[in-house]
Amino acid sequence: MSFAEKHPKLMEWVRKGGLFLLFSYFVTFLKALLLMFLPDLFRGMVGNAEWLWPNIPVNFLGVDFNLAVIGNALEEVDGVVTGGLAFTIANLVTICFGECVNFPLQRNVTFKSHGPLGIQIAAHGIATIGVFLVMNLFTCVWNPVTNALISNAALRNTLQSIVTAVVTGGVAMVIIFAVDNKIFAPDFGKKK
Repeated sequence: MSFAEKHPKLMEWVRKGGLFLLFSYFVTFLKALLLMFLPDLFRGMVGNAEWLWPNIPVNFLGVDFNLAVIGNALEEVDGVVTGGLAFTIANLVTICFGECVNFPLQRNVTFKSHGPLGIQIAAHGIATIGVFLVMNLFTCVWNPVTNALISNAALRNTLQSIVTAVVTGGVAMVIIFAVDNKIFAPDFGKKK
């Protein structure tokens, strides 16, 4: 008898976890690519606007910035503008895009779910909003600190985009996996 036959539940977790990670990293890669150009695209539409909530002044590592759960401070370093409403919109668009790709892959391939689609979309959407809020808080700290510590604008913007996408992917994997494991369970939504 093989290891897989002796431990079918463990192997199912390995299969699910492996596929979940594979799809999540694929989506994270796509989001990193989008974050390379979307902030500048949206900056062309909304300009250098700043929108923050709750907008709490903070000093971290000697860097002054405004902490927000929604929105990002507008920063200008060496004539290059980062953050602001354009970055917030870009970050939100990449998260939404990523979950529009991720949701069907996880539902149909990883978990092979046939549960109630509407409830699953709503629960996954709420989890995605949670990811956005956590990640917005992260970028609110990360972007001003990297703006202060890295002088090369091209390197800084590339690093900000890559790290934001990778950390977003990590946070999403934790939150979304917990939610997906529940909502895509075989008995989810069935009357008991």
